[in-house]
Amino acid sequence: MSERFINLTECNIENEHLCCAIADKKHQAGVSVKKQWLKERMAEGHIFRKLDEKGKVFIEYAPLETAWVPVHGDHYLYIYCLWVSGSFKGKGYAGSLMDYCINDAKERGKAGVCILSSKKKKPFLSDKKFLLKYGFEVVDTAGNEYELLALSFHGETPRFSDKAKEMKIQSKELTIYYGLQCPYIPNCIEQVREFCHEKNIPLNLIAVDTLEKAKDLPCVFNNWAVFYNGEFETNHLLNETFLKKKFQLV
Repeated sequence: MSERFINLTECNIENEHLCCAIADKKHQAGVSVKKQWLKERMAEGHIFRKLDEKGKVFIEYAPLETAWVPVHGDHYLYIYCLWVSGSFKGKGYAGSLMDYCINDAKERGKAGVCILSSKKKKPFLSDKKFLLKYGFEVVDTAGNEYELLALSFHGETPRFSDKAKEMKIQSKELTIYYGLQCPYIPNCIEQVREFCHEKNIPLNLIAVDTLEKAKDLPCVFNNWAVFYNGEFETNHLLNETFLKKKFQLV
């Protein structure tokens, strides 16, 4: 097995797979959208680094000032995602990717690295225990579960925006804030829109399509945030089972 990692660039991105949607044909339209989004971010110092294998082993991060998240701070790198799955687990790949990011931050003269996590292990979020081993510390919280962890080199720490920490909105309708950074989103949006139309469920879809909108989000999730009755519900991609249960449909 190769241990060679590669970074996506404008020159190689069209010929490389995106790890997270590598095997899902129905999400290929989303892959194209994600690649275009990545191309537009690369000049800002955005990094997508992956194992040169057909598998889900990658890290994605960006300078906090241009990261599409409601987190504020100076001279930090923000890790969007660190994912190692399946047979690739237990081989030290997560550590190698994290080491690369930390070293990159130091070489760029950054103040540190930060990442979203939670008090207890949750899907789509990096394990807090893993982060603590690297010296990350909890520097801010949102709601009852979510935490911003930071590895500070000089003492300064980032923070969630006040609005994101509320995890609430005024609208009572089913409301979904969504971005185009995740290749699963376009297909999921179509499924939710079709289901809600068929069942006459009012649906409010809000595209997070600029940095300004991302920094002004009413919760800590930038790619997919579901609200109902004004309360944050989940960051899980919705399916028919969830919607039927939520709206008590047979």
